[in-house]
Amino acid sequence: MARQLEHFPNLVAMFFARAGERGDAPFLWDKADGAWRSTSWAEAAQQVAALATALTAIGLKRGDRVMLVSENRPEWCISDLAIMAAGCVTVPTYVTNTELDHQHVIENSGACAIIVSTEKLARTLLPAALRVSQSQKIIAIEPIRAAQQGALEFHDWHDLIARHPADPGEVAARAGFARTDLACIIYTSGTGGSPRGVMQHHGAILHNVNGCCTVISEDFGWGDEVFLSFLPLSHAYEHTGGQHFPIGLGAQIYYSEGLDKLASNIEEVRPTIMVVVPRLFEVLRTRIAKGIEKQGRFAAWLLDRAVAIGAKDAADGVGLLDRPAQLLVNRLLKPKIAQRFGGRMKAMVSGGAPLNPEVGIFFQSLGLTFLQGYGQTEAAPVISCNRPAAGLKMDTVGPPLAATEVRIAPDGEILVRGELVMHGYWRNEAETARVLKDGWLHTGDIGEIDDRGRIRITDRKKDIIVNDKGDNVAPQKVEGMLTLQDEIAQAMIAGDRRPYMVAVLVPDAEWTQRFCARGGARCDFAWLREDSAYRTALGAAVERVNRDLSVTERIRRFIIADAPFTIENQQLTPSLKIRRHVLRDVYGERLDALYHG
Repeated sequence: MARQLEHFPNLVAMFFARAGERGDAPFLWDKADGAWRSTSWAEAAQQVAALATALTAIGLKRGDRVMLVSENRPEWCISDLAIMAAGCVTVPTYVTNTELDHQHVIENSGACAIIVSTEKLARTLLPAALRVSQSQKIIAIEPIRAAQQGALEFHDWHDLIARHPADPGEVAARAGFARTDLACIIYTSGTGGSPRGVMQHHGAILHNVNGCCTVISEDFGWGDEVFLSFLPLSHAYEHTGGQHFPIGLGAQIYYSEGLDKLASNIEEVRPTIMVVVPRLFEVLRTRIAKGIEKQGRFAAWLLDRAVAIGAKDAADGVGLLDRPAQLLVNRLLKPKIAQRFGGRMKAMVSGGAPLNPEVGIFFQSLGLTFLQGYGQTEAAPVISCNRPAAGLKMDTVGPPLAATEVRIAPDGEILVRGELVMHGYWRNEAETARVLKDGWLHTGDIGEIDDRGRIRITDRKKDIIVNDKGDNVAPQKVEGMLTLQDEIAQAMIAGDRRPYMVAVLVPDAEWTQRFCARGGARCDFAWLREDSAYRTALGAAVERVNRDLSVTERIRRFIIADAPFTIENQQLTPSLKIRRHVLRDVYGERLDALYHG
């Protein structure tokens, strides 16, 4: 049954409204000692109100930035909402960040408080906090060792809540923020390398929540929804799609135990909606296919027929000759697959990175409704999503969300306008002016709009790599660090839609001569490319760089270029920038092979 989401003034008001409606019903779930345990809406509201009151009591003021460094867990959601309820601004941070990453975010955001979940995460965070000039309040969810930490002021998360009980209604009444007020700053990699803070206001996220709720309400019916949260909440996609969207729906949120237990978590939790990245779907597709193949020839034949029929259905429709096989698939295969996904899945939503249409067709063929979305952190982040009502077509990312304007610029760039668009990058007027023009967000993606209003992405204008998990990697930053090594003269990294980064390296000529002189090796480049000692020396240089990179940025494997990148071979522009498309044409197959070797 279709429902309309109310017009809320801010995210805090939406949460307290839902908590008031849901009361003692379960809201947040996590697993402890092998059993799922729940936090009710009423309990969460009390904790949010108490923590918000405590943040004010220890000196935080409206507009102060508070970093949040934690894995997905109920305390993440409660902390985020409490920071906003106190009038402060959440700065989510990846748990995979290096000390330098943390230091950049602390300094750039001007955060004066940090909520950290564990001792392990604190070991990387605290040295960064000590290196910055502003004083920090450290709020620990689990006990951490705080001895000899200089000017850092330590607080216990649970103790703060216990010592500052507050009435949720009174805290909600004080949260008089406008939709235009800043809710969070989410850092995302820019083309220049240093992560930029995207300023997401309350209205931007609420706009996304309203648009996503409209899709569920109109295309599926809005019921008692259950989400399984898997992607990092520090990512804009999960922050909106896996937290605030469920809150808008009044849904339950289960926090997954991790990738290795995801399949069993799905069967236990029986989610109705899953928000995931393409890489997970690719993993699940492989596991499903292998599992069915083990069941014998007939099961394998049934899977092949299901996918073939699904491909036809996605193209021109299923013919009469396919009806008998389709009947077998519907009766024998689809119910088993549905059960593996809990038996009540309404939709699986893919976003954060481009999806191979074949993957979408595979799941659609097995009876799972598969929706591909498109967005950017700068748009809170959802811009569009496939909907059954508009006709599912896997090579598109669907029509824009409600109240979202999309147009195609003369050069093919996708432009977006609406409340979802950020107000700018934090303390970065130059980058803000580059992407925001006359109210339109210039996405950096090239695309077109079909006759049914669905967006199709055809290319990426901006120079950024999006891996298969939806993480952004700025190639110039990594390439610049590589070429600072004595051993490496030039480099290009790749990893778009892939699980990790790989590279093409041009060894430094002078270093190569010294290497040959020391070891008595033949200074013949073709021979050296196959020499294990030479490759090991280059690998050592790569590993030195990797030590200062986040997990998503690190180079896992590399190849050695055939020749230097030059203007003459068209691998450099006249201004000496590398031509990525030319290098991909030359080295694409060899780079692809690095993922299979």
